[in-house]
Amino acid sequence: MYKTTCFISFVLRRFTGLALVFYLFMHMWVIGSVNSGPEAFNARLNYFQLPIFKLLEIGLLAAVVYHAFDGIRLLIVHYLEVTEYRKSLFYAAFAVAALLTIAGGIPIFLFMLEG
Repeated sequence: MYKTTCFISFVLRRFTGLALVFYLFMHMWVIGSVNSGPEAFNARLNYFQLPIFKLLEIGLLAAVVYHAFDGIRLLIVHYLEVTEYRKSLFYAAFAVAALLTIAGGIPIFLFMLEG
């Protein structure tokens, strides 16, 4: 069972890392449009105000929170050498990330419904 949680952690960490890199390039694309004038910047910014992007923003929140807490988990396992608690720490990091994603995602979702 440990190998399954280790693999899940590995895959989620890589997936969230790729999602964060993709977001970084999208962010630079929008911010970079400032040089094209306020009309271009506002057009790109308004495009990302669509409801689908609000749902993707919740996904971004999930990626950031999971990636951060899994990184902390890896630091604890590696530097404090608590290898016997790897599985429990994975579940704890996943649970904390899920709770924080729900807590942060609800306001984003409610804001999306208002607009």
